[in-house]
Amino acid sequence: MRLYSDKIALIKNGRGVYSLDTSIGCSSGTAENKRGCYGECYASKSAKLYGYDFSTTVLRSFKSNAHKREVINQVRNIKLDFVRIGTSGDPSENWEHTLNIIDSIKGCNKQIVVITKHWTNLTDSQIEFISGINICINTSVSALDKQDLLTNSLIQYNRLKPFCKSVLRIVSADFNQENETGKYMHDLQELLFKNTDTLDTVLRCNKNNHFVRDGVINVTKSKFLGKSQYVSKYNKKTYLGKCSTCKEMCGIENMKPLTKQLTLL
Repeated sequence: MRLYSDKIALIKNGRGVYSLDTSIGCSSGTAENKRGCYGECYASKSAKLYGYDFSTTVLRSFKSNAHKREVINQVRNIKLDFVRIGTSGDPSENWEHTLNIIDSIKGCNKQIVVITKHWTNLTDSQIEFISGINICINTSVSALDKQDLLTNSLIQYNRLKPFCKSVLRIVSADFNQENETGKYMHDLQELLFKNTDTLDTVLRCNKNNHFVRDGVINVTKSKFLGKSQYVSKYNKKTYLGKCSTCKEMCGIENMKPLTKQLTLL
């Protein structure tokens, strides 16, 4: 298996969102499940398809001042209002490194969205740093999470609220309430959605996933980016389309308006 490159790059995915991942691969997530979170991590699946070792986290950095200027200009010129960190790796695996990259792009006049499961927690001084940046942290949770991980994620989501836009990004599912475990997870999911500032993220799930085989969740076929795929939808109206036409934009709505900043390169 190949290791990923440690050269940071701005990537546009199939949904039209731009990601600047400060790390790629996820040693923390694959330690919990070799296939990634819930056995359905799309980044892990992609890594396997192309022969990359997703179980090893690789930190991605600027390789030269010229490379740094190139990436900053790319971020500044993207057609969306935000850039995302945490698509193919979890930035919490090294917060110091992630915040150094954020410090480099904070003048690009783009909202910065960070998606994390808080494998490690931000320190008080790191939170103080992000309080001065227009940043939206998406704490990714699910009723499928182990209890200790879910509890810590909720603590961090609430801890961040006074300092930045803190959003609970709920990976939801259509739980089978006739199943004892499914009923428990359904009720837990209902409680998660009672929090403020929540996003509903549909679980794209293989029909051979053990939660499906065990009758815990229900799946149906649905169109996703023009292809037929099994999904488990808690809310039948939850959006499955392109990021450019999504109303929620990873939670950046209602954030402070950006002020134009000039960065001398």
